Amino acid sequence: MLARAIGSGVRRLCVPGYDLPSSRAAIALAEAHPEMVDAAVGVHPHFAAAATPADWQELERLAAHPQVVAVGEIGLDFHRDLSPREEQLSAFERQLALAGAIGKPVLVHDREAHQIVTRMLIGWDGPSGRTPRGVLHCFSGDAAMALELAAAGFLISFALPVSFGSAIGPRAGAAALPEGSYLVETDSPWLAPGGAERRNEPTTVLRVAVALARLRETTPEAIGAGSLAAYARLVER
Repeated sequence: MLARAIGSGVRRLCVPGYDLPSSRAAIALAEAHPEMVDAAVGVHPHFAAAATPADWQELERLAAHPQVVAVGEIGLDFHRDLSPREEQLSAFERQLALAGAIGKPVLVHDREAHQIVTRMLIGWDGPSGRTPRGVLHCFSGDAAMALELAAAGFLISFALPVSFGSAIGPRAGAAALPEGSYLVETDSPWLAPGGAERRNEPTTVLRVAVALARLRETTPEAIGAGSLAAYARLVER
C-alpha cells in the first residue's frame, strides 16, 4: 500500500489514532516508516465516554513521542452521539489543553457541531505562536466556517465527498479558501471510492486533488504542491 502511494506521487502520510490501541498502532507504523508516515494520537468523540483516567495518563505519554506530530482525532460528533455530549465536550477540552501544553496542533472531527467546534477552536489559546494551529478534518461545514477558521490559523482538509455535487458547503469552502490553507485526505477506512465494501488507500487523495483543482480552477499538481507545503508547515518540516 505504501509502495503504491509512493509510486503515485504521495509524499507524506499522517495516521491518527481514535483511541489508545489505535494511537499506539499509529506510532508503531510511524516508527517502522519514518520516511513516509507521521502519527497523531487522540480519543475520538465516539470513544470519549470509554476513556479511563489511566487512558488519559497514557495519552499524555504517547503525545510526547517524537513521531507524534499532532493530537487527534479529537472533536465532537453530534450526528451519531455514540458518547454523551457532555463526555464529548469534556474529552475535547482535555485534549485541546494537552495539545496546547505540548505545543502540537490538533486534528479535529466535527459532525453537526459546527458552531460549538468553531467557538472552541477560536477561543483555544494554544499552542502559543504556532501556525497552523490544527486541521479541520474531512470538512463538512460551509464557506463562512472555512474562511473563519482559516483566518484563525487552521487548515481545512477535504476528503472524497468534496467531489459530490451534494456537498454544497464543503465545495463552496474549497473554492473560497486562500492558498496555503487546505489539505487533502482519505478518511480511511471510510469514504472509499465505490463504497464501504471497497478498500480506501492513500492514492484516493489523487481523486480529491482532481476535485479540488476543478473547484479552484487550477491543476491537480498545484493542489498537491499546496497541500504538501501546508502539511510541512503543520508539522514544522
